[in-house]
Amino acid sequence: MDSHGRRYSGPDGPDRSGDIDPADQWVFDPDTGSYQLRLVQDDRPGTGTSDRTTGTTGTTGGTAEAGAPTASPGRSRRVPEQRRAAEQPPSGGRRAARAAGRGRRPAPEPERGTGRRKAKAGRKKALHWTAGGLGFLLVAGCGGGYYAYQHFNGNLNTVDVDLGGNRPAGADGPMNILVIGTDSRQGLGRKYGDEGSVGHADTTLLFHVSEDRTNATVLSIPRDMLVDVPDCSTKQADGSAVSIPGTQRVRFNTSLGQGGRDPGCTWKTVEELTGIRVDHFMLVDFNAVKTLSTAIGGVEVCVAKDINDSKSKLNLTAGRHVVQGEDALAFVRTRYSVGMGSDLSRIELQQQFVGSMVRKMKSGDTLTDPKKLYRLADAATKALTVDSGIGSVAKLTSLAQDLSQVNTKNITFATVPVVDSADGATVELNEAKAKPLFAMIRADRSLTEVKKKDKPKGKSAPKPTETSKADPSEVRVTVVNGGGPVGAAQDTVVWLQNEQGVALSSNGGNAGAVQAGTTLEYAPGQGDQARALAEMMGLPDSALKETGSAAAEDEPMTLTLGKDYEGAGTPITAPTKAPEGVQSVNGGDENVCAK
Repeated sequence: MDSHGRRYSGPDGPDRSGDIDPADQWVFDPDTGSYQLRLVQDDRPGTGTSDRTTGTTGTTGGTAEAGAPTASPGRSRRVPEQRRAAEQPPSGGRRAARAAGRGRRPAPEPERGTGRRKAKAGRKKALHWTAGGLGFLLVAGCGGGYYAYQHFNGNLNTVDVDLGGNRPAGADGPMNILVIGTDSRQGLGRKYGDEGSVGHADTTLLFHVSEDRTNATVLSIPRDMLVDVPDCSTKQADGSAVSIPGTQRVRFNTSLGQGGRDPGCTWKTVEELTGIRVDHFMLVDFNAVKTLSTAIGGVEVCVAKDINDSKSKLNLTAGRHVVQGEDALAFVRTRYSVGMGSDLSRIELQQQFVGSMVRKMKSGDTLTDPKKLYRLADAATKALTVDSGIGSVAKLTSLAQDLSQVNTKNITFATVPVVDSADGATVELNEAKAKPLFAMIRADRSLTEVKKKDKPKGKSAPKPTETSKADPSEVRVTVVNGGGPVGAAQDTVVWLQNEQGVALSSNGGNAGAVQAGTTLEYAPGQGDQARALAEMMGLPDSALKETGSAAAEDEPMTLTLGKDYEGAGTPITAPTKAPEGVQSVNGGDENVCAK
């Protein structure tokens, strides 16, 4: 059955799978330890095989061994039978034979009286880690079921942003996702103001997830902060590109919508501002808050005083409330009734709301309810516009399952530090506090104290810090400028030769493209040279990139100076603690209350 309830009849009679709610197609797979939507596909002649599962692994419910019987052509296996088989592992005899016939490994016989308790505990643990992350990432729980899968894919909107050069998506390292909340009123009538507004970057969050997935930092960027919006190129429907000139000292929110700018322009603005490489973006509108909050049954919020805001239509008495739909939207939009009545005060409300929403989504009453997860995935995919790199449910599912490992207690919501501008209506970057904060994120340093996971053996090559250190006279490096001050490459070479004794250093001119952070690329076998140079330059481990093959050892290393490079002799190593006074909220704190 598809999302509209249509059915088809197979050669053996009517297909009864149409009687099944897509949200009821969940089965527990004991081999993977997680719930999956089981695909019931038309297996009439010429249409493919049946009993396939669509998910992040792209595999079937089990791999049939050689000689094992397969499903008969023209018959679809019924979902309730699949669920019973998956939730009750065979213990021997006929059940073991049936399992082998389906290509599953027979599970060991559980101890008498403990099997159900163990299975229940296993399912609960699997559910806890299968879904999570932010609401727009929670399609992870609903990544299967052919018709549901097609339905969710149809919900998604994608934008092919033009960022220039090859930008492969990061998979194993830190992940940075730009979440843009637009204030577009198009299609919403006059209810929320100017219905003709194309929408600007009204709410912007940079979601950084650590390499080991133990922690995350969610950085709010004030919409009224004065920034330089760089030149950007937008791709049109016919495949052509339109160049939009940049502007200096304008509000950050004009990086989207103004002059035809798309999310790629906001993406480039954030990278220029922070020096942090962005991997993906997600764009949501007013309806996202309403539909997502409703799908999970409401989000708990707290206000320290009565609020009756005629502009946002928020009307709450002091204390705790569960809001959804229009009330949830009013909560994240209000600003005149809290704090100083500014956008900065509204940001704190939004951080409270998002933190509470994440906790609700990862709670048992959401994760153990397949129908609620289905509704949530439906609402999330309808609300999303994403870059083409993650423009499918399969890719979003893989991303969400990866990021969902972060415990909410290790998520820190922070705001970019700013100071008031002379005009009183805008703010400006507080560079003394912002630069160290940006450096911590670039270096993948948590704002919350967490114990780092040990990296599995063989996952990556040993860092240069694990090797011996070469003498400066043996270090061979070419320095190129990829975002540092004008003349930085030559200044660095002079400094290396005259003050550090690196005679085999040379100026490679300008890099092919501007990059956020400084990097040092070295070949296998050059780890001792890399360590020596990293120590001289004050480079963090995250800046060191082993590339190429052993044959490249005869070539010099490449030091590319990024936007984080301030000058020769100035260390790039990030601080281990955020500057004093940076506004922040812990994602696990349930006692945050708006004042």
